[in-house]
Amino acid sequence: MSESQQHIPVLRDRVLALLAPALSHPNAILVDATLGHGGHAEQALRTFPGLTLVGLDRDKSALALSERRLAVFAERTILVHAVYDEIPRVLAENGMSEAHGILFDLGVSSMQLDQVERGFSYSYDSELDMRMDQSTGITAADVLNTYEPGHLVRILRNYGDEKFAQRIVERVVRERESEPFTRSARLVELVRESIPAAARRTGGNPAKRTFQALRIEVNSELDVLERAIPRAISAVALHGRIVVMAYQSLEDKIVKRIFLDASTANVPRDLPVIPESAQPELKILTRGAEKASASEIDENPRAASVRLRAVERIRPSSSDKTKLEVAA
Repeated sequence: MSESQQHIPVLRDRVLALLAPALSHPNAILVDATLGHGGHAEQALRTFPGLTLVGLDRDKSALALSERRLAVFAERTILVHAVYDEIPRVLAENGMSEAHGILFDLGVSSMQLDQVERGFSYSYDSELDMRMDQSTGITAADVLNTYEPGHLVRILRNYGDEKFAQRIVERVVRERESEPFTRSARLVELVRESIPAAARRTGGNPAKRTFQALRIEVNSELDVLERAIPRAISAVALHGRIVVMAYQSLEDKIVKRIFLDASTANVPRDLPVIPESAQPELKILTRGAEKASASEIDENPRAASVRLRAVERIRPSSSDKTKLEVAA
Protein backbone atom coordinates (compact mmCIF):
# COMPACT_ATOMS: atom_id res chain seq x y z
CA MET A 1 0.00 0.00 0.00
CA SER A 2 1.35 3.45 -0.92
CA GLU A 3 1.87 6.20 1.66
CA SER A 4 -1.10 8.17 0.33
CA GLN A 5 -3.37 5.12 0.53
CA GLN A 6 -2.44 4.54 4.16
CA HIS A 7 -3.90 7.89 5.21
CA ILE A 8 -7.52 8.78 4.47
CA PRO A 9 -8.23 12.49 5.14
CA VAL A 10 -11.16 13.00 7.50
CA LEU A 11 -14.15 14.82 5.91
CA ARG A 12 -12.04 15.53 2.81
CA ASP A 13 -14.92 16.48 0.52
CA ARG A 14 -16.67 18.66 3.10
CA VAL A 15 -13.44 20.47 3.97
CA LEU A 16 -12.75 21.25 0.31
CA ALA A 17 -16.33 22.40 -0.26
CA LEU A 18 -16.07 24.84 2.65
CA LEU A 19 -12.71 26.19 1.48
CA ALA A 20 -13.56 26.29 -2.24
CA PRO A 21 -15.03 29.83 -2.42
CA ALA A 22 -11.83 31.21 -0.88
CA LEU A 23 -9.39 29.07 -2.87
CA SER A 24 -10.91 29.18 -6.35
CA HIS A 25 -9.36 32.43 -7.51
CA PRO A 26 -5.83 32.65 -8.98
CA ASN A 27 -2.91 33.01 -6.57
CA ALA A 28 -4.88 31.80 -3.55
CA ILE A 29 -2.90 30.73 -0.49
CA LEU A 30 -3.92 27.84 1.78
CA VAL A 31 -2.26 27.33 5.15
CA ASP A 32 -2.53 23.72 6.27
CA ALA A 33 -1.63 24.36 9.90
CA THR A 34 -1.42 20.66 10.79
CA LEU A 35 -0.05 19.13 7.60
CA GLY A 36 0.36 15.60 8.90
CA HIS A 37 0.53 13.12 6.04
CA GLY A 38 -0.66 15.75 3.54
CA GLY A 39 -3.99 14.20 2.59
CA HIS A 40 -6.08 17.36 2.64
CA ALA A 41 -3.21 19.35 1.13
CA GLU A 42 -2.81 16.97 -1.80
CA GLN A 43 -6.49 17.10 -2.66
CA ALA A 44 -6.55 20.90 -2.43
CA LEU A 45 -3.52 21.23 -4.72
CA ARG A 46 -5.12 18.90 -7.27
CA THR A 47 -8.46 20.71 -7.12
CA PHE A 48 -7.18 24.30 -7.33
CA PRO A 49 -4.43 24.66 -9.97
CA GLY A 50 -3.56 28.23 -8.95
CA LEU A 51 -3.20 27.39 -5.27
CA THR A 52 -0.05 27.86 -3.19
CA LEU A 53 0.16 25.66 -0.11
CA VAL A 54 1.94 26.66 3.09
CA GLY A 55 2.15 23.50 5.18
CA LEU A 56 3.10 23.57 8.86
CA ASP A 57 3.83 20.69 11.19
CA ARG A 58 5.76 20.38 14.43
CA ASP A 59 6.53 16.74 13.59
CA LYS A 60 9.61 16.49 11.37
CA SER A 61 8.79 12.93 10.30
CA ALA A 62 5.35 14.09 9.12
CA LEU A 63 6.94 16.86 7.10
CA ALA A 64 9.30 14.37 5.44
CA LEU A 65 6.39 12.10 4.47
CA SER A 66 4.37 15.02 3.14
CA GLU A 67 7.32 16.31 1.15
CA ARG A 68 7.46 12.97 -0.70
CA ARG A 69 3.70 12.82 -1.15
CA LEU A 70 3.48 16.38 -2.49
CA ALA A 71 6.68 16.27 -4.58
CA VAL A 72 4.74 16.65 -7.83
CA PHE A 73 3.48 20.02 -6.53
CA ALA A 74 6.86 21.19 -5.23
CA GLU A 75 6.69 24.49 -7.15
CA ARG A 76 3.45 25.37 -5.34
CA THR A 77 4.31 24.20 -1.83
CA ILE A 78 6.18 25.68 1.11
CA LEU A 79 6.66 23.22 3.97
CA VAL A 80 7.76 24.57 7.34
CA HIS A 81 8.73 22.95 10.65
CA ALA A 82 6.58 25.06 12.97
CA VAL A 83 3.78 24.88 15.51
CA TYR A 84 0.38 26.08 14.34
CA ASP A 85 0.33 29.15 16.57
CA GLU A 86 3.16 30.52 14.38
CA ILE A 87 1.05 31.13 11.26
CA PRO A 88 1.59 34.94 11.06
CA ARG A 89 5.36 34.53 11.46
CA VAL A 90 5.57 31.81 8.81
CA LEU A 91 3.55 33.86 6.34
CA ALA A 92 5.66 36.97 6.94
CA GLU A 93 8.92 35.09 6.54
CA ASN A 94 7.71 33.85 3.15
CA GLY A 95 6.67 37.30 1.93
CA MET A 96 2.94 36.77 2.47
CA SER A 97 0.67 39.13 4.34
CA GLU A 98 -2.41 36.89 4.59
CA ALA A 99 -3.92 33.53 3.65
CA HIS A 100 -7.19 32.85 1.84
CA GLY A 101 -7.82 29.56 3.58
CA ILE A 102 -6.56 28.05 6.84
CA LEU A 103 -7.12 24.45 7.88
CA PHE A 104 -6.59 22.83 11.29
CA ASP A 105 -6.86 19.05 11.72
CA LEU A 106 -6.18 18.80 15.44
CA GLY A 107 -4.99 16.06 17.76
CA VAL A 108 -2.73 13.09 17.24
CA SER A 109 -2.66 11.68 13.71
CA SER A 110 -3.19 8.07 12.69
CA MET A 111 0.39 8.10 11.41
CA GLN A 112 1.71 9.07 14.86
CA LEU A 113 -0.41 6.41 16.54
CA ASP A 114 0.94 3.80 14.14
CA GLN A 115 4.56 4.68 14.94
CA VAL A 116 4.92 2.46 17.99
CA GLU A 117 8.17 4.04 19.15
CA ARG A 118 6.48 7.44 19.62
CA GLY A 119 4.54 6.26 22.68
CA PHE A 120 1.17 7.76 21.73
CA SER A 121 -0.72 4.48 21.74
CA TYR A 122 -1.71 2.52 24.83
CA SER A 123 -2.07 -0.59 22.66
CA TYR A 124 1.68 -1.21 22.31
CA ASP A 125 4.62 -1.19 24.70
CA SER A 126 7.03 1.62 23.86
CA GLU A 127 9.02 4.49 25.30
CA LEU A 128 6.83 7.03 27.12
CA ASP A 129 7.61 9.92 24.78
CA MET A 130 4.41 11.42 23.24
CA ARG A 131 6.18 14.50 21.84
CA MET A 132 4.86 15.62 18.47
CA ASP A 133 8.16 17.42 17.96
CA GLN A 134 10.81 14.98 19.13
CA SER A 135 13.54 17.60 18.83
CA THR A 136 12.44 19.54 21.89
CA GLY A 137 10.42 19.54 25.10
CA ILE A 138 9.58 17.19 27.94
CA THR A 139 8.36 13.62 27.49
CA ALA A 140 5.43 11.80 29.09
CA ALA A 141 7.97 9.99 31.26
CA ASP A 142 9.27 13.34 32.49
CA VAL A 143 5.77 14.37 33.47
CA LEU A 144 5.08 11.14 35.34
CA ASN A 145 8.43 11.09 37.12
CA THR A 146 8.83 14.76 38.13
CA TYR A 147 5.46 16.49 38.49
CA GLU A 148 4.02 17.14 41.93
CA PRO A 149 1.11 14.80 42.79
CA GLY A 150 -1.47 17.61 42.85
CA HIS A 151 -0.37 18.81 39.43
CA LEU A 152 -0.64 15.29 38.02
CA VAL A 153 -4.15 14.88 39.43
CA ARG A 154 -5.26 18.15 37.80
CA ILE A 155 -3.81 17.08 34.45
CA LEU A 156 -5.65 13.75 34.47
CA ARG A 157 -8.91 15.35 35.57
CA ASN A 158 -8.83 18.43 33.34
CA TYR A 159 -7.33 16.94 30.20
CA GLY A 160 -8.56 13.36 30.46
CA ASP A 161 -11.79 13.68 32.43
CA GLU A 162 -10.44 10.85 34.56
CA LYS A 163 -12.70 10.20 37.56
CA PHE A 164 -10.09 8.05 39.26
CA ALA A 165 -7.21 10.51 38.85
CA GLN A 166 -6.42 10.55 42.56
CA ARG A 167 -6.10 6.76 42.73
CA ILE A 168 -3.93 6.60 39.61
CA VAL A 169 -1.60 9.35 40.77
CA GLU A 170 -1.18 7.81 44.21
CA ARG A 171 0.03 4.60 42.54
CA VAL A 172 2.29 6.52 40.16
CA VAL A 173 3.95 8.44 42.98
CA ARG A 174 4.44 5.29 45.02
CA GLU A 175 5.98 3.32 42.16
CA ARG A 176 8.18 6.06 40.71
CA GLU A 177 10.06 6.26 44.01
CA SER A 178 11.45 2.77 43.48
CA GLU A 179 11.73 2.85 39.68
CA PRO A 180 11.08 5.77 37.26
CA PHE A 181 8.53 5.25 34.51
CA THR A 182 9.99 4.65 31.05
CA ARG A 183 7.62 2.28 29.21
CA SER A 184 3.95 2.55 28.27
CA ALA A 185 2.95 -1.03 29.17
CA ARG A 186 3.81 -0.42 32.81
CA LEU A 187 1.60 2.67 32.88
CA VAL A 188 -1.28 0.86 31.17
CA GLU A 189 -1.13 -1.92 33.76
CA LEU A 190 -0.95 0.59 36.62
CA VAL A 191 -4.03 2.43 35.38
CA ARG A 192 -5.94 -0.82 34.96
CA GLU A 193 -5.11 -1.90 38.49
CA SER A 194 -5.99 1.53 39.93
CA ILE A 195 -9.52 1.60 38.56
CA PRO A 196 -12.35 -0.40 40.20
CA ALA A 197 -13.24 -3.61 38.36
CA ALA A 198 -16.77 -2.40 37.59
CA ALA A 199 -15.42 0.69 35.83
CA ARG A 200 -13.08 -1.42 33.69
CA ARG A 201 -15.91 -3.35 32.06
CA THR A 202 -17.09 -0.50 29.82
CA GLY A 203 -15.60 2.34 27.82
CA GLY A 204 -12.69 0.55 26.17
CA ASN A 205 -9.13 0.59 27.45
CA PRO A 206 -9.10 2.37 30.85
CA ALA A 207 -5.70 3.93 30.03
CA LYS A 208 -7.15 5.95 27.14
CA ARG A 209 -7.99 9.00 29.28
CA THR A 210 -4.61 9.03 31.03
CA PHE A 211 -2.73 8.81 27.73
CA GLN A 212 -4.82 11.64 26.26
CA ALA A 213 -4.14 13.84 29.29
CA LEU A 214 -0.40 13.21 29.19
CA ARG A 215 -0.22 13.89 25.45
CA ILE A 216 -2.03 17.21 25.84
CA GLU A 217 0.30 18.24 28.65
CA VAL A 218 3.49 17.18 26.86
CA ASN A 219 2.58 19.15 23.73
CA SER A 220 0.81 22.08 25.45
CA GLU A 221 -2.00 21.44 22.98
CA LEU A 222 -4.72 23.56 24.56
CA ASP A 223 -2.44 26.51 25.30
CA VAL A 224 -1.17 26.46 21.72
CA LEU A 225 -4.73 26.27 20.38
CA GLU A 226 -5.80 29.25 22.49
CA ARG A 227 -3.11 31.29 20.74
CA ALA A 228 -3.45 29.71 17.31
CA ILE A 229 -7.12 30.40 16.52
CA PRO A 230 -6.97 34.18 17.17
CA ARG A 231 -3.74 34.38 15.18
CA ALA A 232 -5.35 32.49 12.31
CA ILE A 233 -8.28 34.91 12.38
CA SER A 234 -5.86 37.84 12.17
CA ALA A 235 -4.04 36.20 9.25
CA VAL A 236 -7.02 35.26 7.07
CA ALA A 237 -7.91 37.55 4.15
CA LEU A 238 -11.24 39.29 3.62
CA HIS A 239 -13.69 36.58 2.42
CA GLY A 240 -11.11 33.99 3.43
CA ARG A 241 -12.17 30.92 5.40
CA ILE A 242 -10.95 28.94 8.39
CA VAL A 243 -11.89 25.28 8.90
CA VAL A 244 -11.13 23.46 12.15
CA MET A 245 -11.55 19.76 12.88
CA ALA A 246 -11.37 18.81 16.57
CA TYR A 247 -11.56 15.31 18.01
CA GLN A 248 -12.20 15.91 21.68
CA SER A 249 -14.45 18.28 23.56
CA LEU A 250 -11.73 20.39 25.18
CA GLU A 251 -10.41 21.47 21.77
CA ASP A 252 -13.86 22.00 20.33
CA LYS A 253 -14.95 24.22 23.24
CA ILE A 254 -11.98 26.52 22.65
CA VAL A 255 -12.69 26.78 18.93
CA LYS A 256 -16.41 27.33 19.49
CA ARG A 257 -15.84 30.09 22.04
CA ILE A 258 -13.33 32.03 19.94
CA PHE A 259 -15.37 31.73 16.75
CA LEU A 260 -18.53 32.80 18.58
CA ASP A 261 -16.83 35.85 20.10
CA ALA A 262 -15.47 36.97 16.72
CA SER A 263 -18.82 36.48 14.98
CA THR A 264 -20.93 38.39 17.54
CA ALA A 265 -21.42 42.16 17.56
CA ASN A 266 -19.80 43.70 20.64
CA VAL A 267 -22.74 45.92 21.64
CA PRO A 268 -25.63 45.83 24.15
CA ARG A 269 -28.45 43.57 22.97
CA ASP A 270 -31.03 46.36 22.98
CA LEU A 271 -28.98 48.72 20.79
CA PRO A 272 -31.23 49.55 17.78
CA VAL A 273 -28.38 50.08 15.30
CA ILE A 274 -25.00 48.37 15.38
CA PRO A 275 -22.22 50.82 14.50
CA GLU A 276 -19.82 49.83 11.76
CA SER A 277 -16.91 49.65 14.21
CA ALA A 278 -18.76 47.07 16.33
CA GLN A 279 -19.78 44.76 13.48
CA PRO A 280 -18.37 41.21 13.80
CA GLU A 281 -15.40 40.23 11.65
CA LEU A 282 -16.49 36.63 11.08
CA LYS A 283 -19.53 34.74 9.87
CA ILE A 284 -20.09 31.17 11.08
CA LEU A 285 -20.57 28.77 8.15
CA THR A 286 -21.55 25.60 9.99
CA ARG A 287 -24.60 24.92 12.09
CA GLY A 288 -23.02 23.86 15.34
CA ALA A 289 -20.27 21.29 15.06
CA GLU A 290 -20.65 19.07 12.02
CA LYS A 291 -19.97 15.34 12.38
CA ALA A 292 -19.07 12.60 9.94
CA SER A 293 -21.72 10.46 8.32
CA ALA A 294 -22.10 6.77 9.13
CA SER A 295 -20.70 5.82 5.73
CA GLU A 296 -17.57 7.93 6.25
CA ILE A 297 -17.02 6.47 9.70
CA ASP A 298 -17.24 2.97 8.19
CA GLU A 299 -14.57 3.94 5.65
CA ASN A 300 -12.42 5.87 8.12
CA PRO A 301 -13.00 5.05 11.82
CA ARG A 302 -10.90 8.06 12.91
CA ALA A 303 -13.78 10.27 11.71
CA ALA A 304 -16.09 8.97 14.46
CA SER A 305 -15.19 11.70 16.95
CA VAL A 306 -14.60 14.63 14.59
CA ARG A 307 -16.29 17.98 15.18
CA LEU A 308 -15.95 20.42 12.28
CA ARG A 309 -16.46 24.19 12.50
CA ALA A 310 -15.86 26.83 9.83
CA VAL A 311 -15.97 30.62 9.56
CA GLU A 312 -15.53 33.28 6.88
CA ARG A 313 -14.02 36.74 7.35
CA ILE A 314 -16.73 39.19 6.28
CA ARG A 315 -15.09 42.44 7.41
CA PRO A 316 -11.49 43.64 7.35
CA SER A 317 -9.54 43.12 10.54
CA SER A 318 -8.59 46.19 12.57
CA SER A 319 -5.08 46.06 11.07
CA ASP A 320 -6.57 45.98 7.56
CA LYS A 321 -8.72 49.00 8.38
CA THR A 322 -5.64 50.87 9.59
CA LYS A 323 -3.86 50.08 6.34
CA LEU A 324 -6.83 51.35 4.29
CA GLU A 325 -7.04 54.57 6.33
CA VAL A 326 -3.31 55.22 5.85
CA ALA A 327 -3.57 54.53 2.12
CA ALA A 328 -6.51 56.95 1.81
